[in-house]
This record gives sequence, C-alpha cells and structure tokens, in this order.
Amino acid sequence: MNNKGFAETHNNIETPNDVDVAEKPLKTLKKRVDINILKSKLEETEAKELKKNIFILSFLIIGVGAFGIYLSF
Repeated sequence: MNNKGFAETHNNIETPNDVDVAEKPLKTLKKRVDINILKSKLEETEAKELKKNIFILSFLIIGVGAFGIYLSF
C-alpha cells in the first residue's frame, strides 16, 4: 500500500540527562509561627461562630414559641 503525501519523518525527542536531580524552590521561607497568635485567631473565629449560633438558636426558639402561641388561639 502506498501512502501518498506522507513522508517518512522521524522525530527524535531527547530527554535531559539530569532527570534524577530534584528541583528546589528558589526561595525557602522558614518563618516561625507564634502559637499565641494562632490561638487568638482561633478564639476570635470561634467567638464569632458562637455568637452566630446563639442568634440562630434564639431566633428559632422565638419563632417556635410565636407559632405555638398562634396555634393556641
């Protein structure tokens, strides 16, 4: 069978010789983290979530109470 229009081409793709060398990032940042700062941020977020949860719970209790009063009349 004759393939017209297809010339025999050989693409030789060579891989680099230093494949086994691991690449390191350009800059390594070794910052120390203060545990007290992390604790304070965690306490702030937990306080916000607690306030939100208390608001939602109180709203639901008031809503159920109001619905109960409405049904009693």
